[in-house]
Amino acid sequence: MATQLFEGKEHASLYQKYRFPPAEEVQKLIISYLEEKKQKPYLLAVDVGCGTGQNTRTMAPHFERIVGTDISKAQIEEAKQALCAPNISYCVSPAEELPFEDSSVDLITAAAAAHWFNIEKFLKEADRILKPSGCLALYTYHAHMEVHYKDCADKLTAIFNEFYDFLAKYASKTIEIVHSEYEVIFNAIPYPDKKRITKMVHKFPMPIAGLIGLLQSFSMFQTFFQIDLEAANKLLQKTEQRFLEVMGVSSNETVVEIWAKHFCILACKSS
Repeated sequence: MATQLFEGKEHASLYQKYRFPPAEEVQKLIISYLEEKKQKPYLLAVDVGCGTGQNTRTMAPHFERIVGTDISKAQIEEAKQALCAPNISYCVSPAEELPFEDSSVDLITAAAAAHWFNIEKFLKEADRILKPSGCLALYTYHAHMEVHYKDCADKLTAIFNEFYDFLAKYASKTIEIVHSEYEVIFNAIPYPDKKRITKMVHKFPMPIAGLIGLLQSFSMFQTFFQIDLEAANKLLQKTEQRFLEVMGVSSNETVVEIWAKHFCILACKSS
């Protein structure tokens, strides 16, 4: 059974507002791989576990039609409220039971989502709906990130890591799949034509208020929040205060740079 941790409307709103936009390098990597393996036109892409649709919207220009699916109704409702191109649609659906015909999809993507799926069932379903020479692209980023501001990077990153490590006991076991850079997923993909790209570092400017929102959107923080609301809020406040003190500023709109390590699996179904 797939893991469901992003069901609440408030959590979906945090996800929409604070999660990273898709990294441009990864997007180009995916489209370049698809173009190498399959001729145009690209009629249909499916973005599985689309959340609030960040990746769906970014991929849309390359396809006649793209559908974002997610098991969370709240996430899909957030996605539908965002401005989007006319070739984008969304539907509530588990990753293991996708509402598409056999051999109908040119590309399947999953951004920061595949580790939540039942991998065996998802891969069978992906194989069913992919066209011959259709491609699969699964990517995400490490939750351990670097925080950069002037000469304070080491201290700010240490604060970030302390926050993460404190919450580790509330993390789902599926996070271990992320820590392994999707190795178990890569090994499970049945196609000989596949590769795993790691060590891609992407840098995102973000105000401290946005960084706190990002931390708040983590599933393990949401679990802690549900257990002890007061302690969770105090942890956020204390973490923000520590960031500002190290930086020597008072405004939480002060911008830092987040360095996130991304990795990606690309695979192609045989023709």
